[in-house]
Amino acid sequence: MSVNTIQTAAVIQSELDKAAVEQATSGWMEVNSNLVKYNGGSEVKIPELSMDGLADYDRQNGFVAGGVNFKYQTKTMTQDRGRSFSFDENAVDETNFALTAATVMGEFQRTKVIPEIDAYRYSTIAAACIKAKTASGGYVPAEDTILQKLYYDIATVQEIVGDNTPLVITISRMVAAILSMSDKLSKKLDVTDFKQGDVSFKVKSLDGQHPLISVGSERMKTEYLFKDGKTSGQEDGGFAATASSKNINWIITPRKAPVAVSKTDKMRIFDPETNQKARAYAMDYRKYHDIWIPDQQIKTCFTNVKEELS
Repeated sequence: MSVNTIQTAAVIQSELDKAAVEQATSGWMEVNSNLVKYNGGSEVKIPELSMDGLADYDRQNGFVAGGVNFKYQTKTMTQDRGRSFSFDENAVDETNFALTAATVMGEFQRTKVIPEIDAYRYSTIAAACIKAKTASGGYVPAEDTILQKLYYDIATVQEIVGDNTPLVITISRMVAAILSMSDKLSKKLDVTDFKQGDVSFKVKSLDGQHPLISVGSERMKTEYLFKDGKTSGQEDGGFAATASSKNINWIITPRKAPVAVSKTDKMRIFDPETNQKARAYAMDYRKYHDIWIPDQQIKTCFTNVKEELS
């Protein structure tokens, strides 16, 4: 493999990781991974901090000793996904291969990878909330009740975290449309800046305080099948909602609660002289990703689901 091909792979890999944070609707969750240790492969180390609460001060003996426990938990990214693509050598020449490779892999990530990562993250949070009993079901959004319901769910979270903890509301696009299209309800919405990675977006926010991240309803389900690409009926890969999945109306989380990580593993690009299968350029794309919410943080999140919860 030529040095130029290796350099091309490294550049594309770096750009794909950056784009994944900036383009995913859940990319803001990766900002929380700044303290995560990653040295390649599927393992990451996530910091965990716990400490004792206040105790009575004794005028004779002074302070009661307390403990601070800081440690790293080793986690394995459960999502190990990939695909291999090839370009016939007659379709690309040496001068435009890098552009063609970057364009195709960028489009693949935008249309296939990022929607799957979003879907996995939102369904994982919803499943954790349902398990922890910090979720409600059976609400069909309607103009005359949606604002009251949304405020109530926000209050449920703020009962635990207080008023000064920044919250993010991830909301189904069709549900958000009810707020935006109502002359009465839209008065509660402001436009604010929302920073995600190195990019700042203009998003609508409730009362100018809680950003509303609008997400396509196909990514807002409680359960998905992530196809293996080999089993009959799963050859096309990607993801699909299961028959038992439910529709998520919205998810409310403190901004720093979810810790998401996505890494493009070392990309491999084989030129036609190296590729043993065909006179073609071949590219291997592999993506590790996962999301975690520490046990002490899951109680600070809330998920509202359209269908009844069993």
